[in-house]
Amino acid sequence: MRILLLSQFYPPVIGGEERHVRNLGAALARRGHRVSVGTLWHPGSPETDLDGAVRVHRLRGTLQRLSGLHADPERRHAPPFPDPELVLALKRLVAREQPDIVHAHNWIYASFLPLKDLSGARLVVTLHDYGLVCAKKNFMHLGTQLCSGPAAAKCLPCATRHYGPVKAAVTTLGNWASSFAARRVVDRFIAVSHAVARHNGLTQGHAPYDVIPNFVPDDVGVLGPEDACLRELPPDGFILFVGDLMRLKGIDVLLRAYARLERAPPLVLVGRRAADTPTEFPPNVRVFSMWPHSAVMHAWRRSLFGVLPSVGPEACATVIM
Repeated sequence: MRILLLSQFYPPVIGGEERHVRNLGAALARRGHRVSVGTLWHPGSPETDLDGAVRVHRLRGTLQRLSGLHADPERRHAPPFPDPELVLALKRLVAREQPDIVHAHNWIYASFLPLKDLSGARLVVTLHDYGLVCAKKNFMHLGTQLCSGPAAAKCLPCATRHYGPVKAAVTTLGNWASSFAARRVVDRFIAVSHAVARHNGLTQGHAPYDVIPNFVPDDVGVLGPEDACLRELPPDGFILFVGDLMRLKGIDVLLRAYARLERAPPLVLVGRRAADTPTEFPPNVRVFSMWPHSAVMHAWRRSLFGVLPSVGPEACATVIM
């Protein structure tokens, strides 16, 4: 089959979802399918290149040009509604690749919805988070407690606290509209966990879905060459955290708990900084960012143990897998 994978980010952009899409594309190609990827253009990346047997097309969208809309200029997300320029780019890509199946991951699916009928392709959408119902994608009301479900009286104030009033209104209303349409035209949803299916409302609705957890390659434990950044690790055993250095991932809880330990081994944090990343850390904590995946795998091997202290509902924590 001809399969087109759509993902807002793709390596070298670092993240669990990005690695999953890459692994999925490679696995499908090994099975004899013709696989291509459509992803958002990232500064410094070619518009088209080959990643093994998978052809990668990097597309530009209108909102990606508006840097002020994005908290992290290195991660300019696809909107939860059709982006005019991205829709046109996807239309050209579909005409070129002629896919039998379009497999979209998260919000980039919204820019394919207007093309679905014309393309003739079946549409599969994998949900890696709670973005089908939550404008913040994390299903945490006001960032402090598990949400009981979407409602205008809750969602708009919650999103406003996160995005600001204008961006919150556009994101929330656009997400509701796209979600309403998607539940009627998507041929199959894939939820990466039962929690994702339940909180996104798939278990109570009529949209067809399956629960298929993310996977890791069989050779994930095979370590590659050592990167120079590994020299910065403590020489002896250490506790390891890998992930976004943000409150939702439990970084505050972890640091408070670590500060209370006596004679504790070093704590190593590897991940992206966020707006709420702490500015001060207890003694014996080392913080690193933007490490390549191979270096992270070496760090796991050298660590005493890893920690995943998330205070929100993890969708499918491939970082631990």
